Amino acid sequence: MSGMAIETRDESSPSAARARAARWAVRWVPGAVFAVILGCAVGAQPPASPHVNASSPEEAGRYLVLVGGCNDCHTPGWDRSAGKLPTSEWLTGSDVGYRGPWGTTYAENLRLTVQVFSEDAWVALFRAGAGRPPMPWPNYTTLDERDLRAMYRFIRSLGPKGERAPRAAPPGEEPKTPFILFVPQQPAGI
Repeated sequence: MSGMAIETRDESSPSAARARAARWAVRWVPGAVFAVILGCAVGAQPPASPHVNASSPEEAGRYLVLVGGCNDCHTPGWDRSAGKLPTSEWLTGSDVGYRGPWGTTYAENLRLTVQVFSEDAWVALFRAGAGRPPMPWPNYTTLDERDLRAMYRFIRSLGPKGERAPRAAPPGEEPKTPFILFVPQQPAGI
């Protein structure tokens, strides 16, 4: 045994403490960082889309129909009643046309429309936003899907009533019903 040196470590020295900390960091920090990242990813929720929260989809749909102004065009006499028509009269369409460069269009009888459209087809129609003026399609294309479904369910709950609106007329064809002219007019003298 002579000539052999025995090396001893001084575990209390500052260099030994740094070595222990480095070994601990290499062993545990990556796992801890991974756990934090995983926890954040699992706990993360997509941002909530604004939508109407009501006691039922039908109540949410009723509210949306009111604030969306659907009755303004789709319910005959709405404007003259100051919004006081009974729900039983809502959304039966109109034979008063809206005439502009696109031709003459009519507000559909939504109560009959939802009888032939599925709920999914209704949502797809509003997502496409491909109808004619003066329907404000851009206002509805980004509406939360729950709200579109709520509108459908409310309108469907009203049941069918009334007649179909007249067929749209192309530009240049004279409408056979009264119409509102949607063409800007230049004031006299300008």
